[in-house]
Formats: sequence, C-alpha cells, structure tokens
Amino acid sequence: MKYKNDTMYQQNQLKQAQQTALLIKRGVVGGGIALLLITVFLLGVKNPDPAWPRFWMVRPLIIVPMAGIGGGIFFHFMTQLGRQRMLPRTAAVIIGLVGFIVALWLGSVLGLDGTLWN
Repeated sequence: MKYKNDTMYQQNQLKQAQQTALLIKRGVVGGGIALLLITVFLLGVKNPDPAWPRFWMVRPLIIVPMAGIGGGIFFHFMTQLGRQRMLPRTAAVIIGLVGFIVALWLGSVLGLDGTLWN
C-alpha cells in the first residue's frame, strides 16, 4: 500500500506498534491475574493426596496462566471492537470480562483435573 508521504507511513507504523504493545500488556496482565489466583488456591492445600503425582502443582501453575493470557487477549479484541464501534463499548467490555472469566474457569478445570478437580 502506498502512502501520500512518509509521515502517514510513520504514523501507521506507530499505531500498529502501540496496538501490539497493548495486546501484549493485556495478555501479561491476564496471565498474572490467573497465576496469582491459582497460586493462592494451591497454597491452601495442606495435605495433598498421596496418590497424586509428586509435582502435581506444576500442571495448574502452567495451564491456568496460559488460559489467563488467552482470556486477556480475548478481552483486548473485544475492547477493540468497542473502539471501532462494531459493538457498544459497554457491551464489548462486559463480553470481554465474561470471556476472561470463562477462560480462567476452563483453565482451572484443565489444570486441576486429576487432583483437586475430581
């Protein structure tokens, strides 16, 4: 795509870089929230079942934050739809939050399957 001048090209590149940075930020925040929640939840387990594998905490500590990252990215895309006026902003934020919560819940189920989720 050709631009009328170099300034328009630079503005477009800057806008894309800002959007990428915002996407990464929301993914990291989502993963951080998920890691914090699952860590607090797992620290409450005082006497784990001896039938569980030795390092049973590793699986949820990996899977749940990954689901949180996915939920944060989903939230980002929903808010972008709100900015582009494809959805009302309030609806986009609500849908994004519900999607984030669902991603956390599904990640928790998948991460804790076979140990605490039986």
